[in-house]
Amino acid sequence: MANNQNPQHKEGKIAKSIEEQTAKLPSDLFLWASLGSMALSLTAQIAGKKHTSLFFGQWAAPFLILGLYNKLVKLQGHD
Repeated sequence: MANNQNPQHKEGKIAKSIEEQTAKLPSDLFLWASLGSMALSLTAQIAGKKHTSLFFGQWAAPFLILGLYNKLVKLQGHD
């Protein structure tokens, strides 16, 4: 898939610099962060701390989404 060559759809300077830095991170970092948040959530649930468990449990999906974004940037690049 080719990069978008339309000048109206260029990335801004901030987005480019963020993508350049996050592309340096290994993709499995986000998977491990997600699994870690699930483990923290389970631990808090077993300890009877329901609100803390929910707090940590809600981190899993954003970590996975960030991992997908990271993978797309690595595969497709930016402008």
